[in-house]
Amino acid sequence: MSRPEVVVHRDGDLLAAATAARLVTSLVDAQTARGSASLVLTGGRTGIAVLENLRDTPARDAVDWTRVDLYWGDERFLPSGHPDRNETQARAALLDHVPVPVSRVHVMEPSDGRFGDDPDAAADAYAEVLAAAVRPDDHGSVPSFDVCLLGVGEEGHVASIFPDSPAVREGGRSVVGVRDCPKPPPTRVSLTLPAIRAAREVWLMTTGTAKADAVALALTGTAETDLPAAGALGRHRTLWLLDPTAAAKAPSVA
Repeated sequence: MSRPEVVVHRDGDLLAAATAARLVTSLVDAQTARGSASLVLTGGRTGIAVLENLRDTPARDAVDWTRVDLYWGDERFLPSGHPDRNETQARAALLDHVPVPVSRVHVMEPSDGRFGDDPDAAADAYAEVLAAAVRPDDHGSVPSFDVCLLGVGEEGHVASIFPDSPAVREGGRSVVGVRDCPKPPPTRVSLTLPAIRAAREVWLMTTGTAKADAVALALTGTAETDLPAAGALGRHRTLWLLDPTAAAKAPSVA
């Protein structure tokens, strides 16, 4: 696993714009090296702002969107089209504006989907989607995602993996159903930390004073069971993208 790197941007708007530009380069480089690219999307204010910036930059056309596979790190287990679903927000922000084939947009099942109101069945189905995409040179039961985007919560959660929860202790499965989340909605589907760690690069994005303690703890070796963000590491690169207030207590930049 890689050692974390920290990049601090002037404010959240610049962070989102810079991350979108960074994504263009990473996706083009992946397509040049391997023929296609894979990206794990995240929700939240910053995650969606990145997609909006990617939509609005002319550089987006440098990416061959017909050769990009899109996945999600987690999903709110709500009906299809619900405005709070990460998928719904991502479609409005970017996916409805670029020519990504339907077959390459790998969504997590909604609560009114094939498995009804059963997040565990939805998680198992997504694990099968990931396993089917594994290449001979990948590691384990999930693809080696080129970039996995993650937000970070005030208590240090990533995807829908919260401190001292069953999900953070999951060592075998790649995707789990999550119940009783401390943030609404309480039921979700999420990649696990082992699946996240299959990514070549993991980018953790967060802003604001309320995140400073979590950022500092993650960068100083706190156990992942206490602070899941500490266990979100890329195989080749782990990049923390912060604004000055989120970075205020980080040991490498304080």
